Amino acid sequence: MTRFLILQLRPEREAADAEYAAFLEKGELSEAETHRIRLDAEPLPEALDPAGYAGVIVGGGPGCISDAPEDKTPEEARCEAACRSLMPRIVEGDVPFLGCCYGMGLLADHLGAEVSKARFFEPVCAAPVRLTREGAADPLLEGLPERFDVLVGHKEAAQEVPRGAALLVEGVACPVQMIRAGRNVYATQFHPEADAQIFARRIEIYKHRGYFDPEEAEALTLAVAGADTALAPRVLANFVRRYRAG
Repeated sequence: MTRFLILQLRPEREAADAEYAAFLEKGELSEAETHRIRLDAEPLPEALDPAGYAGVIVGGGPGCISDAPEDKTPEEARCEAACRSLMPRIVEGDVPFLGCCYGMGLLADHLGAEVSKARFFEPVCAAPVRLTREGAADPLLEGLPERFDVLVGHKEAAQEVPRGAALLVEGVACPVQMIRAGRNVYATQFHPEADAQIFARRIEIYKHRGYFDPEEAEALTLAVAGADTALAPRVLANFVRRYRAG
């Protein structure tokens, strides 16, 4: 059985474990179908070949691609370097890839687009998004309506659609919400693995990491809990379903 490689960048054990559990649940995956690597805790195996997996999934994390090197913690720098080392083989080999939130910055930056805090950041919230014409025809968005709500929270964003990539989902506060490079390389700015309960826990864990005023944590938790974002995880489930058979 060919497994999915899941790369995580969250140094907080509780957040990392909850994210992994969400990938399993929302992706309809079993643990046996995955190879999980917490990049803050262990290096990539030297012989690791992304093409040897059914697909590669990169989770989110508190680091930012656009932060100055001196502002990145050793953990953040190590995680970023590990992910960057795989991108040439993933993009050039058109290896099935789904980058979630941080993964958008990773892919867009690799493709030469500006990733920065200049515009388009989004506070922790449920945000409305819309399928583009290409998105409506893409298999990862099968079963989704033209408009739906997603969970977001990021300090940086792709400031443009990378050259050669297709824009599949667009938003108002952040226009670049989902892209595809080649046939099989995807990234979302939103979190297709998350639900209100997961975000409530992340709000508590990351309330001092600059995403929002810590005093807003309770109100944000209530706002997220009242939003209907149940459709977004179909992106993750469709990704797994499409590439599971290899």
